[in-house]
Amino acid sequence: MATVTTAAEKRQLNPLDLYDIRSELSEEECMVQDSVARMVDDKVLPVIQEAFENHQFPRELIDEVAALGLLGSSIEGYDCAGLGSVCYGLICQELERGDSGLRSFVSVQSSLVMYPIYSYGSEEQKQRWLPAMARGEAIGCFGLTESQGGSDPSNMKTHAKRDGDDWILNGSKMWITNGNLADAAVVWATTEEGVRGFIVEKDMPGFTTQEIENKFSLRASVTSALFFDNVRVPNASVLPGVVGLKGPLSCLTQARYGITWGVIGAAQACLDEVLNYTRDRVLFHKPLAHNQAIQLRLADMARRITTAQLLSLHLGRMKDEGRMTPAQVSLAKWNNCRAALDIARDARDMLGGSGISAEYVPIRHMLNLESVITYEGTETIHQLIIGKELTGINAF
Repeated sequence: MATVTTAAEKRQLNPLDLYDIRSELSEEECMVQDSVARMVDDKVLPVIQEAFENHQFPRELIDEVAALGLLGSSIEGYDCAGLGSVCYGLICQELERGDSGLRSFVSVQSSLVMYPIYSYGSEEQKQRWLPAMARGEAIGCFGLTESQGGSDPSNMKTHAKRDGDDWILNGSKMWITNGNLADAAVVWATTEEGVRGFIVEKDMPGFTTQEIENKFSLRASVTSALFFDNVRVPNASVLPGVVGLKGPLSCLTQARYGITWGVIGAAQACLDEVLNYTRDRVLFHKPLAHNQAIQLRLADMARRITTAQLLSLHLGRMKDEGRMTPAQVSLAKWNNCRAALDIARDARDMLGGSGISAEYVPIRHMLNLESVITYEGTETIHQLIIGKELTGINAF
């Protein structure tokens, strides 16, 4: 009897998208993903290795991402694109396929600077900053983390006191992406009223920045320390719409959501590299891909990527429906970052000696992901968030 091959069996699955997530996307979502992917292929990949090696942020890419409407892409109005949450996720995924440093730049500008100004700022603040930031004409940074605080933002030492119609700001912030690039910093400080957000402009007397050197991760990203020495901030530069840690924590939820997508791109880049390598690399008279141990490891990478894709897609749909919770974001951030880092490490190992060369992408992604799994909440923090959700007990 002749064997009948079904249409499904004839269809070749995409090794980077085994569950055909692409078919679940709208026409607009596909268009956004394709346009960002082309930009990454044409503009980012040719320069990012050298930028990483030289510890330099490729500033020429700011105009590229701004021209595509990738800055503040989820914001309605103010010259922003007004895209849905899945579109924003796909933007992060494609950018991080290029490099975590570039995705971090866009995440900070969009989720940690433009989002709080849009959500909690005055109309004057929105009109002044959001269109300029969407066009890449003004760059922002987010000042929350402090050297003694780390995962505990309630241990904040930076403080502001009223002085007539102004505020006097003192303190410092650490590990601030875009710090030395920024025209303005959204800085969170304790006050007698509770934690408040301040828009601190780079030319305000007493405000200085210092770039952090000698990083072995996120080398194509600017990371800085911020210092405030009796900085006089007018009351018009205080975000009026929020008081308390709810403000900065809501920003972190937005950024963490984007990260869940971004790390998928890094993992896909590593799997793609190792698939090509194992097809071509011959050991013991046959390509590595013919080896069972190699296939098992490749299959595990695909399993982890597929799980991450499904988590982030469903999370994005819930976000657009207004049903997403911070704990759900924590679960995806924890799972997807761990999956991506494990994939990058294993891909680096499978490349053998070539794995430590920047000519191949896994070592760069692996080093970057060591930061990504740490910032916006460490793995342990997200595990404890889920633990609290399951038990009702705060074990922090």
